[in-house]
Amino acid sequence: MPDTLEPTASNTERVAELNDRARLGLDRTARTIFTLNLLDSLSDGSRRNDILAQARVMKAMRSCTFSDDSPERDMAWFEVDGIRVMMKIDYYDAAFEYGSEDPANAAETRRAITLMKPEDY
Repeated sequence: MPDTLEPTASNTERVAELNDRARLGLDRTARTIFTLNLLDSLSDGSRRNDILAQARVMKAMRSCTFSDDSPERDMAWFEVDGIRVMMKIDYYDAAFEYGSEDPANAAETRRAITLMKPEDY
């Protein structure tokens, strides 16, 4: 009898598809968070340049590639303006209070995409 706690290939692929939708801006319930350390490295702190820095990071995130050790496509590393950026997707309940019990269920799971420098993790 298979262990029900282990994700199945189809379950893993469904989570990966939902993560892709969030990264591409197609999940209106997802939240994207930038660490201050990352923004400070990419901008002079002016509102205009902060927004431009966020746009550059989002563009790079949307086209990043994933290694085999991230089958759910929930963690990646890429560069923006010579700065190494880490992307991590976490799964929460609908109120963003607790972890999601089923990340493959879009109706009950909200995604938080955190963009940071590796040392922020």
